[in-house]
Amino acid sequence: MRKIKREDQVIVIAGKDKGRSGSVRKVLDDDRLIVAGINVAKKHERPNPNAGVQGGIVDKEMPIQISNVAILNPETNKADRVGFKIEDGKKFRIFKSNGKQIDA
Repeated sequence: MRKIKREDQVIVIAGKDKGRSGSVRKVLDDDRLIVAGINVAKKHERPNPNAGVQGGIVDKEMPIQISNVAILNPETNKADRVGFKIEDGKKFRIFKSNGKQIDA
């Protein structure tokens, strides 16, 4: 079970977007994730009339290392660490600071 999943609210703790937060759009296999509105780069896109793609310069969300983000605790509105707890044979994620369940 991963500590950070899709649709989690995360805050960036290192890098050029430090302090900004967003929702996880995709978790990649190599410990990277794509966060909405974070690590945006300008990419030059070639037009493709067959696919209906217009060329130009577009903003694209690039992957960010999972170690550079932390899950956002909605109660404290601060970064928090993730722990695991097993009850009744079910494993679930908790916030380390207050022990509350994530995705309750």
